[in-house]
Amino acid sequence: MKRLLSIELQKIWLNKASRILTLTYFILLSFIALIASIKFNIGNIHFQVAEMGIFNFPYIWHFNTYIAAIFKLFLAIVIVSMMANEYSYGTLKQNLIDGLSKEEFILSKFITIIFFSLCSAVFVFVLTLILGYSFSSYTEIGIVFSDLEYILAFFVKLVGFFSFCLLLGILVKRSAFALGFLLIWNIIEGIAKAFLNFRLFPEGKTAGYITQFFPLESMANLILEPFSRLSIVKSIGTQMGVENLKDYSVHFSSIFIVLCWTMVFLFLSFKILKNRDL
Repeated sequence: MKRLLSIELQKIWLNKASRILTLTYFILLSFIALIASIKFNIGNIHFQVAEMGIFNFPYIWHFNTYIAAIFKLFLAIVIVSMMANEYSYGTLKQNLIDGLSKEEFILSKFITIIFFSLCSAVFVFVLTLILGYSFSSYTEIGIVFSDLEYILAFFVKLVGFFSFCLLLGILVKRSAFALGFLLIWNIIEGIAKAFLNFRLFPEGKTAGYITQFFPLESMANLILEPFSRLSIVKSIGTQMGVENLKDYSVHFSSIFIVLCWTMVFLFLSFKILKNRDL
């Protein structure tokens, strides 16, 4: 497995575009720390974002993983390009000629996905601890590590999303078209979700029960938006008579659905590669 990972990392690092995108991704993750420096001065009112409590433990685990997940598209481009380059440069056929089986080829891609997802999770974990201990009003150990499941959800979300991108890269062969297909799929899910919510099942939870099994929707359900969870937002909502009953916790069922989709993506990737004439 170490050999397979080494091969893939060399391919990525030797490709200038992939190298720049990978570095850009981790640099952008670091920029989460800059949110703490944002200040607003409106007349006599001086306001700093960090004072809103977004860097308080345990809320910061939710906030940072949600924001970090937004930048996953940069690595998604790397994953798709990684596959597209195999066809463009003929390295896929050469790897197979050199004795690499198709099973090992897919495994090497998946190991790379696991590696990038794990590095991202560890990076966000360390960054969150640094920001939390710098700005949080609560630093008791029990509070600090009480919402660590968001890191697990972040890791699973990246693995599932990148596996989907791998499938698209194998299916379409061209990175631009693969990313275009990803956008189209997202739009299709959005239309289907709106149809279920507003036409078929405008009342009750039936629509939500169905849409939770959509690939991209299942990934989105792992980490819900954290902004309405802030006390200041809740206070405004209460004054306006809006009651927030949203469940922000990470559910095992959501993780299980994404893991199932991940296995489906890998299986389809292997089947397509196995049946395709290279």
